[in-house]
Amino acid sequence: MRRFDYSFLERGLLPAGMVNVVGAISELRERGNERKNKFGGVFERLESIAKVQSVKGSNEIEGIVTSEQRINEIVNQNSAPLNHDEAEIAGYRDALSLIHEEQRVLDVQEQGILRLHAVMLSYSPAVGGRYKENDNMIMEVDSTGLRRVRFTPVKASETREAMEQLILAYLDARQNYAINQLLLIPCFILDFLCIHPFTDGNGRMSRLLSLLLLYKNGFDAGRYISFEEQINCAKASYYQALKDSSAGWHMGKNDYFPFVENFITTLLFCYKELDKRFAVVNSKKITKRKRIEYTVLNSLLPISKREVCYILPDVSPTTIEAVLAEMLKNGLIKKIGTARNTKYSQRT
Repeated sequence: MRRFDYSFLERGLLPAGMVNVVGAISELRERGNERKNKFGGVFERLESIAKVQSVKGSNEIEGIVTSEQRINEIVNQNSAPLNHDEAEIAGYRDALSLIHEEQRVLDVQEQGILRLHAVMLSYSPAVGGRYKENDNMIMEVDSTGLRRVRFTPVKASETREAMEQLILAYLDARQNYAINQLLLIPCFILDFLCIHPFTDGNGRMSRLLSLLLLYKNGFDAGRYISFEEQINCAKASYYQALKDSSAGWHMGKNDYFPFVENFITTLLFCYKELDKRFAVVNSKKITKRKRIEYTVLNSLLPISKREVCYILPDVSPTTIEAVLAEMLKNGLIKKIGTARNTKYSQRT
């Protein structure tokens, strides 16, 4: 049985670049907390947008897709799923809502993890909320997009014990004030993925658990800027980091830091995006036209007219539409998709 021990995080022997990332996150978190206390309504609008992107992004990583219109209907209107893929999307929506609503009482305990999995896989009660009963396989994707399958190192018969030991090791390390929680969380997530405790939904569960642990430790940028969508946009790098850090895992000789670095860099992107978006949301010193331009040009992800309206509620949809049309005409942005699925991004 693999032994879980996070005491190596006490040593503090981190690459300088990683130390800088942790420092930048802490600084941006403080800035975000100050803004949240003053402008709660703005953050509520950002949360509404991020929730749709999170449900879409996390499922898209696993090849579970539907149209933009249906994603919005499922997430915002609780529309009933029309097929299996939409049932999986609705399950993630419900599990994400559970985290947002009960993060204070929901914790990394066996009961909480199984409950979260059961909600996510409510469409498949035979496997939802239960550890795997048969040895399962992992689909690996390298940086070139090449896929291959291998069996997980933890057998079904060992899964419950492995999860119990993992949870105990995490809870013990969480009480150690010499360990930075921002580094501990991705180590736990990597071990969870290597155990692969469920028949289905391990990847999506890892992202839900990432959010839960980040929220409980005060890092809530993923609530307002989708953490999952950031992973989806750079999934080749994510899978490469996962592969690098899981090599030699079953022998206890793996290197956690490639995955840790990818994880905290993704979180930093979320905080930077939040900082940039907020910079124009409440600025009254610049014109509405400029605020629209800054919102679109500073978005790390393609953004729709509807999302711009959410971010800038004091600007009329007619004005936003006119500015977008002018930006397109001047070659500042490009259009992605058509009709209701249209989004805009900076032209490179």
